[in-house]
Amino acid sequence: MLLKRSPLLIFAALMFMTGCGGSSGGSQSSTSSAATSSSATGGQEAAGALGADARSAATGDIPDTQNFLTLTAPRVRISMLHPEGWTVQDAASTASISDKNNLVRITLSRAAAPTVASVQAQMAALMQSAPSLTVGTPHPLTLKSGPAVKVTYSTQSAPNPVTGKQVTLTVDRYVLAHAGRVAVVDLETPVGVDNVHAYRRMIESFKWQ
Repeated sequence: MLLKRSPLLIFAALMFMTGCGGSSGGSQSSTSSAATSSSATGGQEAAGALGADARSAATGDIPDTQNFLTLTAPRVRISMLHPEGWTVQDAASTASISDKNNLVRITLSRAAAPTVASVQAQMAALMQSAPSLTVGTPHPLTLKSGPAVKVTYSTQSAPNPVTGKQVTLTVDRYVLAHAGRVAVVDLETPVGVDNVHAYRRMIESFKWQ
């Protein structure tokens, strides 16, 4: 004899079975989400550790609103504008202005006025000790301080002491002369950072003292 099943009992059984299935699916989804979250967090940490130098390079842009100060380097007897807040160091014949991976170096010496040929020879000698250099063609130009020779080259920065990562730098070198004195001004900036206008303002402000 067939027993009649109560509709309420059938509904309760169905709800019980569905509940068990939902619980199992929910547990699997929760585990998967946790693993994904852990993986994403680990990825962010790894990317942050590996990208520190890249972020430092990317933040090297000099903003249009940057305030400039005048470099006073009595021992090298020159003056030049530089961004406020940058680190300034000077010695008997050199001066440097730096911030992050941006660096401006000024070296003074007694020598004949530069020519395109003499600057080419200097760069050829420099490439012997630094094979990573890629050098463009020097050309003469006139700055507010007088005639100069400009050459652009690229090189690799020193390795980061923590990550070992290097940054590719573009360097605009200006060689200027006045009364038997020669100044070599290197304006270095990481590739991808736009400091063209700021660096142009700095080199145009160069003055002999």
